[in-house]
Amino acid sequence: MEHHRRFRERELTASQLETQLVQADLQALKMQLHPHFLFNALHTIGSLVRRGDRDTAVRVVAGLGDLLRRVLDSAAQQEVPLKQELEFIRNYLDIEQVRFRDRLKVAINADPDVLDAKVPHLILQPLVENAIRHGIAPHLSAGYLMVGARRVDDQLQLVVRDDGPGIGNGEGEGGVAAARPGIGLSNTRARLTRLYGADCELEVGNAPDGGLEARIVLPFHLAHAEWQGET
Repeated sequence: MEHHRRFRERELTASQLETQLVQADLQALKMQLHPHFLFNALHTIGSLVRRGDRDTAVRVVAGLGDLLRRVLDSAAQQEVPLKQELEFIRNYLDIEQVRFRDRLKVAINADPDVLDAKVPHLILQPLVENAIRHGIAPHLSAGYLMVGARRVDDQLQLVVRDDGPGIGNGEGEGGVAAARPGIGLSNTRARLTRLYGADCELEVGNAPDGGLEARIVLPFHLAHAEWQGET
């Protein structure tokens, strides 16, 4: 009996250690997802100050401060309600629209019945960043970016789509760089695998009507009741 007790204690200790290591690994991956945005936001603020547009600079500083507060407040959370993630993306895109002005058009389309679904925290940001970096930024003409969410049976589908050249359809940086997933998408895929194993998908490819589409498929689970009032 003593031998069995010690064996069970070692098993429990090993299980707890494994859980702690996985959580630390997930946290490290999550915190690597958004460095480019911070640098771009600071550059945007500097440009606004140099142009003398103080009001807009103050607005971007306030928006950036709110985003950083949200990141820090939810630093320990791996999953949040989708509506909280979408609010983060709206604020994120508000800053990016100041940066690109009339070159960035945005639409967020989420079915009402999925707003309280659980999603990984900051999971959409690297997909949006990738779309802006490769689908919008290299081109002088206005670009369109869409973020969508819907439920299909027992799955949640998240989509980020841009109307850029897609993979292999453009010349120069846009078409070539878009063919490379990059560290943001690689980390996103790694986080999804850690959280859901084989019950998730991340696909990036050309959209049927042009542009690039990133699609995440997750198990559909509602957030805890105490989360659902959060924004």
